[in-house]
Amino acid sequence: MSHTAHIPSHRKPRRSASKLAVRAGVAGGVLSTLAMAGTASASPSEPVTETTLEMPVLNLDLAADVSSAVTTAAENTAAAAVTGELRTQEEQARTGAAAEAKKAKEEAQKADAEKKAKEEADRKAEAERAGRSSSRGSLQNASASDSGSELGSGTVTAPATGSAAAIVNFARAQVGKAYISGGTGPSSYDCSGLVQAAYRQAGVSLPRMSQDQSAEGTSVSLSALQPGDVLYWGSRGNAYHVAIYVGGGKFVGAQNPSTGIVERSLSYDKPTGAVRIL
Repeated sequence: MSHTAHIPSHRKPRRSASKLAVRAGVAGGVLSTLAMAGTASASPSEPVTETTLEMPVLNLDLAADVSSAVTTAAENTAAAAVTGELRTQEEQARTGAAAEAKKAKEEAQKADAEKKAKEEADRKAEAERAGRSSSRGSLQNASASDSGSELGSGTVTAPATGSAAAIVNFARAQVGKAYISGGTGPSSYDCSGLVQAAYRQAGVSLPRMSQDQSAEGTSVSLSALQPGDVLYWGSRGNAYHVAIYVGGGKFVGAQNPSTGIVERSLSYDKPTGAVRIL
C-alpha cells in the first residue's frame, strides 16, 4: 500500500476553548518541568537558572451564569413584591371586616338599649297611672258622697243612636287589639289614637294628643255621662289618658301594652272628668 494512500480520519469531538486553554496550560507546565529536570541531569556543573512561568489566562465565559443569576434575582424580587401586596390587601380586608362588625354590634346595642328604655318608660307610666287612679278614686268617692250621688248614677243606659252609636260601635270593635305608643290603627292604637279614629267614624275631626282632646267640647259631670263622651285622666287640657264612654257604666280604651284595648267598668280606673263633643 502506498504511503500516500488515503487513510480515513477518525475526528474526535471539538473541545471548548476554555477546556483547550486549561489543557494547554497544564501540558506546558509539565513539559517545562521535564526540560528543566533534563538540563539539570545533563550538566550538573552548570548553575540552574530560575525561570518564572506565566500560566495561561483561563478564558471562562461567565455571561450565561451571570444572566441566570440576574434573572433569578429579578424573579425573587417580583415574587416578594407580589407577596407583600397580597398581605397588604388581606390586612386591609381584615381591618374593614372588623370595622363593619364593630359598627353592627354598636347599632344592635343601641337598638336594644332604646327598646329597654321604652319598656321601662311604659312600666313607669303604668305604675304612675295606677297610683294616680287610686288617689283620684278616693277623692271622687268623697265628692260623690257630698253631692248625694254615686259615680255613673243618672247616666243614660239606653242604646246609643246616630253619631254616638257609630263612635261606640267602632270603639267596641277594636277591643282585643294591641296598644302601641303612637299607634293610630288599624291594627294597633294608643289611647288618643283610638279616640281620634272613633270620632272620625262620626265625621268629627279631633286633635291627635290626649291633652288637646280633653280640651274639646264642653265639660260634663261623671254622674250624667252619655255614650260617646270622652273620658280623661289628669286635668282638662292637660290629660295624660283618654277613653270613650260606651254606656252602662263602662268605657273602651287603649290602656297599656299589657292589656291592649279593653272594655272596663268605670270602677276599674275611675276618670278625672269628661267632655261632650257631639
